[in-house]
Amino acid sequence: MILEHKGISVFYTDGGSGTPVVLLHGFLENTLMWKNITPHISKNNRVITIDLLGHGQTGCTGYVHSMEDMADIVKTVLDHLKIEKTILIGHSMGGYVALAFAEIFPKKVLGICLANSTSQADSEERKLNRNRAIKAVKQNYKAFVSMAVTNLFAESNREKFKDNIEVVKQEALKTPLQGIIAALEGMKIRKNREHILKNANFKKLLIIGLKDTVIQSDTLVNEAKSTHTEFVELKGGHMSYIENENIFLQKIMHFVDFL
Repeated sequence: MILEHKGISVFYTDGGSGTPVVLLHGFLENTLMWKNITPHISKNNRVITIDLLGHGQTGCTGYVHSMEDMADIVKTVLDHLKIEKTILIGHSMGGYVALAFAEIFPKKVLGICLANSTSQADSEERKLNRNRAIKAVKQNYKAFVSMAVTNLFAESNREKFKDNIEVVKQEALKTPLQGIIAALEGMKIRKNREHILKNANFKKLLIIGLKDTVIQSDTLVNEAKSTHTEFVELKGGHMSYIENENIFLQKIMHFVDFL
């Protein structure tokens, strides 16, 4: 379904009934990443997926898409659907958006699951890497996307999931150059939101990939412990929903059902 927001089209899906659950994709992803998960959750819940700014079928509003800008998109969709409170499940960048949403609209959050994501801001080294990524994607768009997607998977899993990697690449290549750069710029300037997890009065879960090369697992374990957040460690990389599909779904279902 398409909704107009600040002069652009926003794509979302809405199905099922029960407690609302919003699924937020990561960088270079779109609503299709949830296609194997949505049917299960929607048996007992209302499930909304949203293409975030500059991704999928949602347009770009500028050359910097902050996490607050993306959270505003989520709010627009929820208002349109007349949803007052929701559970948020965000993969990678989607987790950053979920935390921004929780900071801006705290009364609307029933729970947050961060999948292969963090509440911490980018380190200085990470910011430099974002700048390098922006330069690389401007120089060779296809090569950047191919390398970026491959590196999301644990090295030991790349042969096993080569077909999945190709599918993810093809979807990622649908992301316009402006959308990629704007998201990188937005992630680079995002705030540290550990206080959201630490002070939360809602249910929270952190899903960690032990071989995640994007966000180090030991850092995430320390974050979970310091913010009193429940966490689960999976034997894969940054793409837990593919590399550990069954247990990922199991943990998500348990988290949603608990609420």
